[in-house]
Amino acid sequence: MNNELDQNNNKNLYIFLIIGVILVAANLRAPLTSAGALVSFIRDDFGISNALAGSITTLPLIAFALLSPFAPKIARRIGMETTIALSLVLLILGMFIRSASGIGLLFTGTLMIGLAIAVGNVLLPGIVKMNFPHKIGLMTGLYAIVMNVFGALGSGLSIPIATSGNFNWRSALLIWVSLSILALLVWLVQLKNRSKPRGNIKNQQLGGLFKSPLAWKITIFMGAQSLIFYTLITWLPTILTSNGYDIHLAGWGVFAFQLASIPFTFIIPVVADKMKDQVLIAALSGLIILIGIGGLLLGHSELSLLWVILLGVGNGSAFSLSMMFYTLRTRDGYQAAELSGMAQSLGYLLAALGPVLVGGLQDISGSWFLPLSLMLIVSLVMVLTGIASGKNRNVTES
Repeated sequence: MNNELDQNNNKNLYIFLIIGVILVAANLRAPLTSAGALVSFIRDDFGISNALAGSITTLPLIAFALLSPFAPKIARRIGMETTIALSLVLLILGMFIRSASGIGLLFTGTLMIGLAIAVGNVLLPGIVKMNFPHKIGLMTGLYAIVMNVFGALGSGLSIPIATSGNFNWRSALLIWVSLSILALLVWLVQLKNRSKPRGNIKNQQLGGLFKSPLAWKITIFMGAQSLIFYTLITWLPTILTSNGYDIHLAGWGVFAFQLASIPFTFIIPVVADKMKDQVLIAALSGLIILIGIGGLLLGHSELSLLWVILLGVGNGSAFSLSMMFYTLRTRDGYQAAELSGMAQSLGYLLAALGPVLVGGLQDISGSWFLPLSLMLIVSLVMVLTGIASGKNRNVTES
């Protein structure tokens, strides 16, 4: 009887863990994309410049870069489950503070949100590695697609909510806190069965990973993918209009780009998990992006939708594959978190610089030839580092 009860309890904990991972993943994009969609509302309400308003979207990326290396160290001290629970508390507080009155509270809350999401970004691959060793591809694909779907919902629903009834941009941002509270309530179950902190165990540390050539290749692959993604999110409509695309349709280019990526964020990890190595799939994801950017560079507006879809397919594939590398190229959940922290720290730093650098090159040259040529080079770097990262090795063996 006791054994049967234990089995049922373990099954229930397993189900709650799956639901918890899904809900945590749902909170890793929506609080950011919802704010991005409402930047013009926030700018007009406070009467601030476009540059200052734009920092609402870049500040979280800087927070990702700053905290990502430290999230695994905190998790080693107090456990992954506890660290994620505390990050959800920080996320909830940040969302309330962001929606309060005052521009200082807006940026304070935004920074808190970025720091909280950085923890989830870094630790979820470790949670998957630790708890689902035989379902890594399935679980990675599942939480990756949830991240992207809720990110798209955050972009798409925020303006309709903000402009309906008695709502405004503050309430449109705050409505997402209900999702964060739900995630915290479900995740609290994991604290009853949390992993033992690893602070006293000598293990692979971030400093050791900096000496690993393979860890650097994975980091560059992830950084190149992030740079291309955030650059396209920022500049794709402008690029399309410069190629002769209708201004009203150009805005839908970002939607098509994100929509095309969604199925591949799920499919690629499942397929990659069944392969002996991921060399072919990594090379193809980079090549597809290279072809898409090359197409934009040619400037034929009648084929623009094709190039946008290819960019979505390639970027969705590369994004989920980079998360797979954190688990496939490490020996345990804590090392997966360390590699995730290293790659995301430097990767999101590149992502924050990408839109600014590309926009600056366009200002200097007066055309999109030079910026798109730079992105072609970044795509080629993705292909080369993807091939190296895709080989079946461990970061400690490289």
